[in-house]
Amino acid sequence: MALRVVFMGTPDFSVPTLAEIVGQGHEVAAVYARAPAPAGRGMELRKSPVHVAAERFGIEVRTPKNFRDPADVEALAELAPDLIVVVAYGVILPQSVLDIPSLGCVNEHASLLPRWRGAAPIQRAIMAGDAETGVAIMKMEAGLDTGPVGLVEKVAITSEMTAGELHDRLSRAGADALGRALAALSRGTLAFTPQHEEGVTYAKKIANDEARIDWTQSAQAVHDHIRGLSPFPGAFCMIDGAKGPERIKVLRTTRSDEQGAPGIALDDRLLIACGDGAVRLLEVQRAGSKPMKSDDLLRGFAVAKGTVLS
Repeated sequence: MALRVVFMGTPDFSVPTLAEIVGQGHEVAAVYARAPAPAGRGMELRKSPVHVAAERFGIEVRTPKNFRDPADVEALAELAPDLIVVVAYGVILPQSVLDIPSLGCVNEHASLLPRWRGAAPIQRAIMAGDAETGVAIMKMEAGLDTGPVGLVEKVAITSEMTAGELHDRLSRAGADALGRALAALSRGTLAFTPQHEEGVTYAKKIANDEARIDWTQSAQAVHDHIRGLSPFPGAFCMIDGAKGPERIKVLRTTRSDEQGAPGIALDDRLLIACGDGAVRLLEVQRAGSKPMKSDDLLRGFAVAKGTVLS
């Protein structure tokens, strides 16, 4: 049975799920996305990836700032959806919205709930050194990612995987999981189970001051920190160049058992000592430049053995 769905999402992570819903033949009554925002050098208004995708499918797009205006809640209720599907929308839904659809609101969350509730589950899972994560299809309630879970898809986190790579993997896995959940919902066979009280962790938003690399940490912790913030916002350090200290983002590393004072270059090819062990910088990015291999950086930016990174 086809469902009448309202879809709410904003970033590129959400687009495969919207496409899956459309592809399954469900009726998407409208798509809600964050309003176009200034972007690029010209700071021109740019539509979100979900907004663009919805228009490509010929679906009406609505962009209320929030649902504090009763008129926005009423307009949503007039769509009479069976279900609201939320994937990285970026707007908190009040109870008045959660109560609208006959089958409730479901959220596709990028973690194995109750671990990593909150805003940055992909980055936090990698930064914590988790070996596994996944997506959870959850029935929404007033609390932060506290609702019962109907379906889970697990995804392995390999030792070199970056947040960007995991993002793409989870985006595809989430679309598949949500598609299966909708099929079960339409048959009335999807059961939701309350989350366990044990194992709750929170994935708070990444703060700007977290991005700086702490070389006193172990090589494993530094490696996980760097890949957890790659490609955005990007972990960084300061390196002395010809014109003074320069901020360099580090996007990819590998670990080593070499030892030395934290932050010191152990050779002239960006092997940097940590509190225990060392990491070799493999991919970096200078301000205003595109990501590059470290060898390309070193052609015009020598980092001699003994240089101290801060």
